[in-house]
Amino acid sequence: MRGEPLDAETIVSATEEILRRHGPDKTTVLDVARQLGVSHGSVYRHFPSKAALREAVIRRWLDQVRDDLAAAAVNFELPPADRLRTLLTAMFATKWRKAREDPELFATFRVLAAEHSTVSSNHVAFLVAQVQAIIADGVASGDLTAGDPEVTARAVLNATSRFHAPAHAAEWQFPEIEADAAAVVSLILDGLRAR
Repeated sequence: MRGEPLDAETIVSATEEILRRHGPDKTTVLDVARQLGVSHGSVYRHFPSKAALREAVIRRWLDQVRDDLAAAAVNFELPPADRLRTLLTAMFATKWRKAREDPELFATFRVLAAEHSTVSSNHVAFLVAQVQAIIADGVASGDLTAGDPEVTARAVLNATSRFHAPAHAAEWQFPEIEADAAAVVSLILDGLRAR
């Protein structure tokens, strides 16, 4: 049995390792407990369910992405349209890289997104807020024309979902995906630019 105290971060790290080894469908709380040398009850004291444990892993995984995307959104040296292009391009590239380089955790993210989990919903809210802030800045400066920036931000994310929504991950292997993404972003920006 384990000699040192058990904390949530240790459990999350062990779960992440097991998810990478076995994927979301085959990972159980018992596997995590075995890896840590504790009873499954010890894991449940920190996380009430397997779903809560998976959410903690993916929350930490997405937090690594959040800083990069936030940095792309706040480069105020660029005009708003270029900031939006930079943010969307970074978002697509990050999701594509995660799907390619960390397929097991990406598969876990896909499961949570399909379940409309809290962590998935929070990630979407973060993306909407980033896009909304850029659109609001563009409207304020007169560079972009749009109605309600939040509604427009949601529309932008919906229009680009093929390039960032986990349900479309199989399409990200197509050779034309980058060109398709660039064309859609250009079309959106052309529609948002003030005339």
